[in-house]
Amino acid sequence: MLIRLYEKNPSQRDLDRILDILNGGGVIVFPTDTAYAIGCHALKERPIERICRIKGLNPQKHRFSIVCYDLSDISQYVQIDNATFKTMKRNLPGPFTFVLRAGSRLPKIFSNRKEVGIRVPDNEITREICRQLGAPLLSTTVPYDESDDIGYLTDPELIDERLGDDVDLVINGGAGGFEYSTVVYCVDGEPEIIRQGKGILDD
Repeated sequence: MLIRLYEKNPSQRDLDRILDILNGGGVIVFPTDTAYAIGCHALKERPIERICRIKGLNPQKHRFSIVCYDLSDISQYVQIDNATFKTMKRNLPGPFTFVLRAGSRLPKIFSNRKEVGIRVPDNEITREICRQLGAPLLSTTVPYDESDDIGYLTDPELIDERLGDDVDLVINGGAGGFEYSTVVYCVDGEPEIIRQGKGILDD
């Protein structure tokens, strides 16, 4: 199923359908400020396991990320010090993933790595979904092979053709990007860029 949403004044009826799918344990594809992502309700373990099967991920080894509406309730999900919080506040919303020590509220599947990435993308569709859901979304990149045309990553209709049978919904939020977020490792306190992507860190 493909739903078209706009960052300005997204349809509440369509948002309600998306929330029903997420609360029911469904898997969706959604836009971010970088590339399209595949995700689910981050506090429900079964759909996370489903995403691992879709992408062929080993949950024991993969570092997961969650998307939050803002940083107001971030301490529920991660352990964070004041300096790191200030760095995140200066750079978010934006194309960054901040890796922190996972908190106890996240499902057990996160405890295998003890770390989780935090994203607050500069995309009003996805942030509004998180706000109304009252919980973060689990987020990982859309499956992509080196043999694929790069245009596949940017076109939600092509993503729907590829993944429509594996996921419950693809959100068409317009043309996506093919750059990934800048990953900033903050577990040890001092921010360290471990993948330079779209975001330029203001530290």
